Amino acid sequence: MVIATDSLLKEKLETLERRYEEVEALLSQPETVQDSSRLLALARERASLETTVVRYREYKATLSALEKTWTLQKEGLEPEMVALVKEELAQLRERQDRLLEVLKKALFPPDPRDEKDVIMEVRAGTGGEEAALFAADLYRMYARYAQAKGWQAEVIDTSPNERGGLREIVFGVKGKGAFSRLKYESGVHRVQRVPATEASGRIHTSTATVAVLPEAEEVEVNIRPEHLKVDIYCSGGAGGQNVNKVATAVRITHLPTGIVAVCQDERSQLRNRQRAMAVLRARLLDRERRQQQEETARERRSQVGTGERAEKVRTYNFPQSRVTDHRINLALHNLPRILEGDLDSLIDALASAPEGKV
Repeated sequence: MVIATDSLLKEKLETLERRYEEVEALLSQPETVQDSSRLLALARERASLETTVVRYREYKATLSALEKTWTLQKEGLEPEMVALVKEELAQLRERQDRLLEVLKKALFPPDPRDEKDVIMEVRAGTGGEEAALFAADLYRMYARYAQAKGWQAEVIDTSPNERGGLREIVFGVKGKGAFSRLKYESGVHRVQRVPATEASGRIHTSTATVAVLPEAEEVEVNIRPEHLKVDIYCSGGAGGQNVNKVATAVRITHLPTGIVAVCQDERSQLRNRQRAMAVLRARLLDRERRQQQEETARERRSQVGTGERAEKVRTYNFPQSRVTDHRINLALHNLPRILEGDLDSLIDALASAPEGKV
């Protein structure tokens, strides 16, 4: 059976083809020929549509050939013909897949931010100590995923609790295509499991929020020095004890917006300042983009929402060893592997989901 093009992709391609035909008809009209500026504009539009329309027509011809060959296969053929028909079907399917990928790339071009490094922020949401333990699990999952990809993950700021959990952690991930893969992780992540402290074996539900920000270049964000308040202090560890007698930790406050960035994981004050500035630039760029979206479209919540359970993008169910991504209704029964950083099956599905789903 031939696999049809998904409805959203087909609708977009049909619209492009209709417009291409309209433009060709307009170009042949006498009044268009007499208007040089309109003639040039229409010629440019036709050129911009032509490659995609030609590929789409080739794709439709391939689908038609597949249908005919499939029908032929079901008619009692001679043994030597069966092999030829199967070979033809394999070649047509390969051509169909290749053309489909070309068309998807033409209609859904990559995000210009995809090649950027990222700054990730994981924070415990609802659920008390269990939420902090879950936040630590998520950080380890992303660190292992980055390692498997050959990327570099560096902690920028962390706020641990006494039980080994994380109230919050900010870390950078550097590597080719980091944002293109990790951008799908933003949102509220929910966990359902029996906490180690639960004597009755009752399942608890907790959340953690994840934000993924593309690292901003200096030229993308204009930060005036007089708008910054920089505090230098000694680094602290879990429980608030002083772990560094030399003042190297840096807190930078952007006065006009109140946005704060902290880095205390490096022993060098200069290095901490550089990394705190990178976090600040990313947060300011994200704020600017969100404001633009709110002005031109619907009212938009912040990237991670409030951390309430109902806002979840993904659920990690330990009793059933299941991970469910609610944006695309995908359930995978390999929770241990996913927590070990095997995220590609989830991310691949999100990346190939129709526009508007994610």
